[in-house]
Amino acid sequence: MDRFRRGSKARMSAPARDASRTGSTRVRASDSMDTGHLFTWVTERRGVEGFVEPRTAVSDVTLLLVAHDGEWTRRRVPSAKWAHDFCNKQHIPSYDAAVVGIPQRMRDYNRRKKLQGEA
Repeated sequence: MDRFRRGSKARMSAPARDASRTGSTRVRASDSMDTGHLFTWVTERRGVEGFVEPRTAVSDVTLLLVAHDGEWTRRRVPSAKWAHDFCNKQHIPSYDAAVVGIPQRMRDYNRRKKLQGEA
C-alpha cells in the first residue's frame, strides 16, 4: 500500500521512451525502388487495375496492382494523387480501395496459391 500514498519513497518508473520498447512504429516512405517495381510489374502483365489504399496507422498510401488472373503487388507511393496519375499514364483504370474494396479475383488467386502451398 505504500506505493499509493503521497510522499512515499516507492515510485513507479517513468514510461519507456525507446520506440522499440513502446511498440510505436515508423512509417517508411516510398522510394525509387518502389516506383521502379510498379513500372516493371505493369509492363509485364495484362489486364492490370490499380487500387489506391489510404494511409493507415501502420503504412503510408499504397498502390495495389491486380492483374487479370488475380496476381497482385502492393507498394508505397508518395500520395493518392501520384497513384492515380501513375495509373492514368500507364493507361490502366484506378479506383479508391476504401470505396470499392479489392477484387474477388485477387482473393481467389491468394486461395489458389495457399492450396498449392506457395503462400
